[in-house]
Amino acid sequence: MKGKAVRAVFWALVAFFAIEMGVIISGAANGYTIFGGGVIIVGLGAALIILTLRAGVEGSLKVFLLITGAAPVAMVLFVLLHNLVYALGISAFGADFWNGGDEPFFFILGIIVCPLAFITGVAGSIVLTIRE
Repeated sequence: MKGKAVRAVFWALVAFFAIEMGVIISGAANGYTIFGGGVIIVGLGAALIILTLRAGVEGSLKVFLLITGAAPVAMVLFVLLHNLVYALGISAFGADFWNGGDEPFFFILGIIVCPLAFITGVAGSIVLTIRE
């Protein structure tokens, strides 16, 4: 990986993401840990995107680093969009609008697709760094 800052932010993001997922999966999460960890992860993801673009990283490594940084930011965005669409659907059309269900599209993107994209970005970045 080019640049010490990119490397430091990358590994900090990986560490905080792993800790946050561990806390959530273990059931020890509360609103403060989810919000606090989410703010840190989104900040690190945005920093990774900016640093990758400024450091002059090229090729496939650039793509994997951008995916790694964008996935946590997109995860939060999709969870917020899920809540917004659900709330607007209920307020505009009544409680029966979703037929007792929930809005699944943004939820699946935020909870399943984004973490898989993050893992893909991390794995690709590590493999390409080792190859160098």
